[in-house]
Amino acid sequence: MLNILVENPTLTVFVVLLLGFLIGSVRIFGFSLGAAGVLFAGLLISALNADIKLDPIVYELGLALFVYTIALASGHHFVQSLNREGLRRNALVLGMLVAAAALTLGMGRLLGLAPGQTAGLYAGSLTNTPALAGVIQAIGSREGVGDPVVTYSIAYPMGVIGVMLAIFFLEKAFRVNYGQEARDLHLASEELVSQSILVRANQSGSLLDLVKKNRWPILFGRISHEGKMELAEPGDVLQAGDIISVIGTPADVRQVTAALGTPHAESLAADRSQLDFRRIFVSNPQVAGRSLKELHFHNRFGATITRVRRGDRDIVPNGDTILELGDRVRVVTPVERVQEVTRFFGDSYKHLSEINLLTFSLGLTAGLLLGAFPIPLPGGTTFQLGVAGGSLLVGLLLGALGRTGRLLWTIPYSANLTLRQFGLALFLAGVGLRSGGKFAAQIGSLQGLLMFLGGVILTGLTAALTLWIGHRLLKIPFSIATGVLSGLQTHPAVLGYAGERTGNEAPEIGYASVYPVAMIAKIILAQVILTLASRGM
Repeated sequence: MLNILVENPTLTVFVVLLLGFLIGSVRIFGFSLGAAGVLFAGLLISALNADIKLDPIVYELGLALFVYTIALASGHHFVQSLNREGLRRNALVLGMLVAAAALTLGMGRLLGLAPGQTAGLYAGSLTNTPALAGVIQAIGSREGVGDPVVTYSIAYPMGVIGVMLAIFFLEKAFRVNYGQEARDLHLASEELVSQSILVRANQSGSLLDLVKKNRWPILFGRISHEGKMELAEPGDVLQAGDIISVIGTPADVRQVTAALGTPHAESLAADRSQLDFRRIFVSNPQVAGRSLKELHFHNRFGATITRVRRGDRDIVPNGDTILELGDRVRVVTPVERVQEVTRFFGDSYKHLSEINLLTFSLGLTAGLLLGAFPIPLPGGTTFQLGVAGGSLLVGLLLGALGRTGRLLWTIPYSANLTLRQFGLALFLAGVGLRSGGKFAAQIGSLQGLLMFLGGVILTGLTAALTLWIGHRLLKIPFSIATGVLSGLQTHPAVLGYAGERTGNEAPEIGYASVYPVAMIAKIILAQVILTLASRGM
């Protein structure tokens, strides 16, 4: 069997993926390795036969796909986070990553690690695969600098588990009330609801004035005035006896109902003789990447978008909401314009399974060229962003732009997730097969044990200090601080755990605001560690 794998690299890839996802699906105390199981499958197979390898192009391709698709999805959210709060969070993350790099250098000298091993310890303890890739590229064919994959693999599991333990114990120590934090942040994990309200008194301001004055995160849908059904307009002024529908979370809807009147038993949506509603897929590239304000949707069709469903979550839209391929919009429209509105959005599930290979390849090409460009450093040396860094920066830029004229840079949500997972799996399979023999030799040795303990200390201190400084000193809500820590670790499993603990979307806010900076910083700092450790520092 092993000889077949030596002679058939294509078969090897899928055997490693199969075994890796089996390993990754095993749960122990609620924790599983997930996609990282592919790395350990590669290490295992390589340890059995060192001749089983893959061409470097396999894991470089996988890394480029993984990082670029993440960056495309994060670009817009990252730009939105560049406010005062976002800058504070990113400053915290950068400070902790630099401190962790200094601690790693000291630990590498204390344990007698080679430069490559020291950099791998940093990437593994902070669970950053692209940082490992940057180190591997920087080492190239040099001998005697140590294999970073070995220390990465030893430190990686506790790099995930240790952070989860830090969240668990510190939330107890700080006596965090996640429910109260969610209410203070105006976040809710509840599904959106629609409620018809019977207005009890004339209102002095327009609907737009009411929303701004009361800061209601809701949307008005239909309005019935003297028996005539119409779409609610921002300039409408409510009169006593009007019936108006409001869309939002249950708590927000109750608040609006209490302020305007009383619940009306009969839903306005039940009458579809004049206005109809429909869920429509956004598959038209000319619509995606544009804000609702830019589309002039209401003026063009006399219709209103009352909800946008992205993934498994409903969003109350506003003029700044940017539509993405794969979104499902709920539209309230005059009956005679239903088909016209449907054609406008596309509503083609088939098109959502396709990507524009022209713009996708153009973006990746630009990222790889940027990554190969040598950046001079003091002392006459040069530095390269590599496959990961270049793809990340270009992906963030294009993701933030969304589109340039007729060129749409983003790709459908489902296609993005598929390419992301496949790219990560290819990379982990490739690097795992590089280092199985060295990993097997180290894992049972005293030095292997010291590497493991060093990783535990590095992960634990970084995680605990990030949460303590963020929550206690910077007064970041703990639920958001867990997302900041997840972003610092750049690990989706940690984000998933934080989401389970908080029961709301606050961790995603913290994660999206720091993830790109953390990713870039770790790619650069891991190579800085390699350079400084090579100089004997």
